[in-house]
Amino acid sequence: MIRSRDNARVRHWAKLARDGRYRKFQRHALIEGPHLLDAYLQSGGKPVEIIRSGESVSDTVFRSIVDVESPQGVAAEIEIPAGKEDFRRDVVFLEGIQDAGNVGAIIRSAAAFGIGTVVLDQACADPWSPKVLRAGQGGHFSLQVLTVRDLGAELARFSGKAICTVATGGVAIAKADLSGRLGWVFGSEGKGLDPRTLEEADLSVTIPLAPKTESLNVAAAAAICFYEKARA
Repeated sequence: MIRSRDNARVRHWAKLARDGRYRKFQRHALIEGPHLLDAYLQSGGKPVEIIRSGESVSDTVFRSIVDVESPQGVAAEIEIPAGKEDFRRDVVFLEGIQDAGNVGAIIRSAAAFGIGTVVLDQACADPWSPKVLRAGQGGHFSLQVLTVRDLGAELARFSGKAICTVATGGVAIAKADLSGRLGWVFGSEGKGLDPRTLEEADLSVTIPLAPKTESLNVAAAAAICFYEKARA
């Protein structure tokens, strides 16, 4: 059992939990808790190492590794999949969504509705950070997750119908033509989508809201869009 925080492996795991650049360089991430570990194993994943509090490392060392206030006693180091677009299913494109909870919730909903790929630009929250992984609730392991330099180029290459979501002025989501393979495009709640991104879209849709309601949380809006496609 490792009891020292200065142990090289402990320092490595702690950096995986807290340092996005280190995760990117290593191409490894840290998942925490039995639910995420079980989801990873059920998807066929093979952990680099499983870390158990009180067995692999002391309880104090385990708490120093994981990025949570109430650790669940088990974590695992995993390889970050290379990821590639699933050309059979719908795709989600995320632009500038920096809130980790929103990114994770969108990935979770995308997985629940059978979407094949989530593509993020570099302004989005790191999809393999602990907070996004927790919010994703295992959705990462049911689809492809890609972070790209040029989201516009990815949209231009997309072979299906690109649909942007806008607060006002779009086709009401219930009346939109959602047939065929779709690429859903979501932007940050504050800035919205870049005008150049909107130009790449084949269609803009709006979710009608009650009067005097400003907007929906982007993760909630995404879930509604995915449901409407499934219903259609």
